[in-house]
Amino acid sequence: MKIGIMSGAYIGRYGWEIGPQKMADHGYEAVDYQAFANTNRPLFSLSERDFEATLKQERAAMERAGIEIYQAHGPWRYPILDFTAQQRAERFEKMAKSIRGCAILGCKHLVIHNIMPYGNRDLSRRTVLEINRDFIGRLAEIGQEYGVIVCMENMPFLHQCLATPDALFSFVREMNIPHLRLCLDTGHCAVRGISPADAVRQWGKEYLYTLHVHDNNGRRDQHLPPEQGVIDWADLTKALAEIGYEGVFSLETAVPGSIVEGRENEEIALAKTALRLAGR
Repeated sequence: MKIGIMSGAYIGRYGWEIGPQKMADHGYEAVDYQAFANTNRPLFSLSERDFEATLKQERAAMERAGIEIYQAHGPWRYPILDFTAQQRAERFEKMAKSIRGCAILGCKHLVIHNIMPYGNRDLSRRTVLEINRDFIGRLAEIGQEYGVIVCMENMPFLHQCLATPDALFSFVREMNIPHLRLCLDTGHCAVRGISPADAVRQWGKEYLYTLHVHDNNGRRDQHLPPEQGVIDWADLTKALAEIGYEGVFSLETAVPGSIVEGRENEEIALAKTALRLAGR
């Protein structure tokens, strides 16, 4: 199993000139590309020609360092802006563009949050599911066109009907679309008091394609490094081996930006932890 980390941990700090190679030198073999997550970034205001040229340059930088762009994070806004049809249409356009971007990057997986249509009034569970079936179904069709697997991520929100691993598992099985699969977020499980290892065993190799790996205190989504919170990491490692998981053990955490002295040693230590928990 390869290990990976979110791009912001290295590219955000060191830039594209040295970031990819430093990532590789520390032991990482894959990256979770994050530039699609924030649609206010300059990337989304580029012309199609410049959008493609930028992504090709970034892909080349990762390839020179021997880093696979295994997964990318799709557009996400907080506070949530999914309530109106107009808001959802804008998000769909950005998500579709991100799928095209994944194809340019050579990235096979786009991780997304489900549509959360909450606003000045509550919608019924039935309506929320109908909105997601339509939105996610159309998105997965675009994924199939470009050879990109759309991976829905479990969420930490207690009020949200498509948040738990069990709810997402039922939803994706019901949709029955080959290019729609799942991303397990370990920290989001912990916030809800759910064992990530149990979710791995429930989903199995057929549905679990990507991971967001981080820890917390069981109450807040803190994105701590593994083994600094409440998660049973030994059981998670065991569960991934049991199902024969073939994806990347991808960290959605990093050494805190406040650490300057001895930072590189901390970064290397985090990569070694990921290798150990990936069973290597």
